[in-house]
Amino acid sequence: MTRQPGSASCHSSQSSSRSPQTKRCSWVNARDRLLLEYHDREWGVPAHSDRTHFEVLVLSGAQAGLNWSLVLKKREGYRSAFDKFDPEKVARYSERQIDRLVFDPEIIRNRMKIQAAVRNARAFLKVQEEFGDFDSYCWRFVGGRPKLNRWRATRQIPANSPESKTFSKDLKHRGFSFVGPTVVYAFMQAVGMVNDHLVDCFRYREILREVAASVIVGSRDGDRNESGRLRRQARVR
Repeated sequence: MTRQPGSASCHSSQSSSRSPQTKRCSWVNARDRLLLEYHDREWGVPAHSDRTHFEVLVLSGAQAGLNWSLVLKKREGYRSAFDKFDPEKVARYSERQIDRLVFDPEIIRNRMKIQAAVRNARAFLKVQEEFGDFDSYCWRFVGGRPKLNRWRATRQIPANSPESKTFSKDLKHRGFSFVGPTVVYAFMQAVGMVNDHLVDCFRYREILREVAASVIVGSRDGDRNESGRLRRQARVR
């Protein structure tokens, strides 16, 4: 089972309009407002912003070995401490700045994780230079489209996947750290590279419909066929 719910992406933080009784993935605690809103608005939504990708990488590394609810509570602290997740600024952090962050109570004060975030920012910029953006780089590990799973129970969701292992190996080769296959799979879940909402969760079909709609806009004939397949899948649990 993967580290549910994975890491975050920077979409809207407005209050969820759904009732706490709405059918959701079983890992969601309806009494945890931040977790509920994260699940309902962000987790599994395909993201294509490099700033979002960098945020996810930072928070995924911070999450390692910890409760995700704690990371969500410190998310705004991270946003402030890491210059709104601007990789160009974070890549220039000095040892003195890292020392200051180690004593910042608004983030998780783990020196290794903070140092990894800075190293990863530098590696992130190199990927952008090679591929044009990080988005083009990361989505190629799933062929440019979300992988649609059909899990009926949380225990069925794997801790990693063949794609996350390949992705992880490539990231490590490029100088990233705190990017093992499980952390990377959580990243993939968060940015919508895989749809791991349970099939009876209301977000599963909503995301399928959103993906189908995005495929059909400006798509070629082959993509329109794919859009039709996604819409059919969204109607069948």
